[in-house]
Amino acid sequence: MRERNSLDVKYTWNLEKIYSDLSIFEKDYLYAQDKIKDLTCYEETMLDGAQNFYETVKLSYEIERILDKLYVYASLSFDLDTSNNERQELLERVNNLRSNYRKKSYFVVPNILKCQYSVIEKYYELIPELKDYEIVLKEIYRYKEHVLSDKEEKLLSSVSRIFGNCYETYELFKDCDMSFGMIVNEDGKEVELTNSGYSLYIESIDRNVRKGAFVTLYEEYRKYTNTFASLLSTYMKVLSIEAKIKKYDSAIEMSLFADNISLKVYDNLIATVHKNIMYLYQYYKLKKEVLKLKDFHLYDAYVPIVDEFEGRYEYEEAKKIILDVLKIFGDEYTRKVEEALDNRWIDVYPTKNKRTGGYSGGSYDTYPYILLNYQDKYSDMSTLIHEIGHSMHSYYSRSNNNYQDSEYKIFVAEVASTVNELLLSYYMLEHSKCKKEKLSILNRLMELYKATIYRQTMFAEFEKIISDKCDNEEVLTANKLSTIYYDLNKFYFGPDVIVDDEIRYEWERIPHFYYNFYVYKYATGLSAATSIVKRILANDDGAIASYIAFLKCGSSKSPLDSLKVAGVDLSDPQVIQDALDEFKKIIDMYDANR
Repeated sequence: MRERNSLDVKYTWNLEKIYSDLSIFEKDYLYAQDKIKDLTCYEETMLDGAQNFYETVKLSYEIERILDKLYVYASLSFDLDTSNNERQELLERVNNLRSNYRKKSYFVVPNILKCQYSVIEKYYELIPELKDYEIVLKEIYRYKEHVLSDKEEKLLSSVSRIFGNCYETYELFKDCDMSFGMIVNEDGKEVELTNSGYSLYIESIDRNVRKGAFVTLYEEYRKYTNTFASLLSTYMKVLSIEAKIKKYDSAIEMSLFADNISLKVYDNLIATVHKNIMYLYQYYKLKKEVLKLKDFHLYDAYVPIVDEFEGRYEYEEAKKIILDVLKIFGDEYTRKVEEALDNRWIDVYPTKNKRTGGYSGGSYDTYPYILLNYQDKYSDMSTLIHEIGHSMHSYYSRSNNNYQDSEYKIFVAEVASTVNELLLSYYMLEHSKCKKEKLSILNRLMELYKATIYRQTMFAEFEKIISDKCDNEEVLTANKLSTIYYDLNKFYFGPDVIVDDEIRYEWERIPHFYYNFYVYKYATGLSAATSIVKRILANDDGAIASYIAFLKCGSSKSPLDSLKVAGVDLSDPQVIQDALDEFKKIIDMYDANR
């Protein structure tokens, strides 16, 4: 592992653009502390007229903006060397300051909701600058009918903290208290099976290894089915009870409300996937043929059907390819990507004690920095263009909105990154002269659609079924949960796959079921990205301009309305249909070229 001082500086972040030295960081830190104290002075006076109301709202966002900048600097510095105690202390100080702000600013939103919105509209006339906060104020007021009295909210919050630790208990039990025993690896040696190591063995080219891992893992989960059922059913009950208390029709409606999403979008996703389930059956039939298996079990579903393509994509070469791919978006977009690549927005290579993985991060007042651990593989080049998608979304969003309206919602967070990733795949398919490389890319695409749309929709359907049962006050026993999950697997894998009995316990190891109806967003995000890429590659009039306009939306529009700017209407099942048709097209391409 390389030391950081061995790298050419051009491959490292320029964090001095945030704070050139720690004395300036400390100045902002102390300024934020003082402003938090100033904010508390408005607790009793915020509602004493338009001026106090405006100053409170303005000050709260001013503090948040400074805290964002402090946090970005501290967290990025720490990620470059997670063994550095001084950087860890710096990050902890910022986190403590953010926590203190949350405690001290607790009164702001409740006080806003104590006013009628008609009063706020009068304040706009008295203080025109308050209009800068109109979007966020309207978003707060959208919750008004679901907000309880101060006393009730505090009571609910204290009770929720007691019942809200189902996920923490689940993770501790799964990762610390379960022991899966030993399996025999590809070299004939006994090795310990763990939750984290399972993904390695289930993809083994040795069928005995992947079967052994599959059976061994779920045998251990089977022992604790009642425990996991108690945790998940409690979590679902808490959501259901909270939804009823807050005047939502269901737990799922309460969850979708945060993104201003209609239940129709969720239901359309499931219905359209059901309608096109035969594409997934075709995929598994193809996989069975390629692997030359007489019978295809669930433990065969994750073994790759092509060897990893061993071509090298050195960083400088990848930069040229990516710029060639993205020039389709025009001069401004391309110039900013060049700036990202050449002006140290990106920390490129793995170094000792650096955080692993990759991400795009930043704030309103910093670059949208990118962390990589680049090692010259196709997957690294794909990660780079993926994270550039996030960073360009952040750049356009922050450049075209006030701070308080500049962050796009999580519902659309993966759209821009996936658009870039898909464009790279199609570019490489067009330009590659190597059959093995093309098959590898097609395989990656098939796995992407299978895992992101079909599998996540199966998870989303499971969540909805058990949530509906909780809303109807049905008891969720271990046997009922396992049977529902097993039946869904039978449907999603189809007639050519032997659905082994062990899979009925898989729901116990899926942490996303504690994420409050999150997984469907993976499927809608890929579907939206597919629709955008389809328009771009077909040279549809206005496709590029409308997509760039979408990137500029931030939170100035709801997630669904911002996607409509890009020509994507997720209330229309055709968006999902187009994505599934693309999956079918990719399967046919692979089949024709293998």
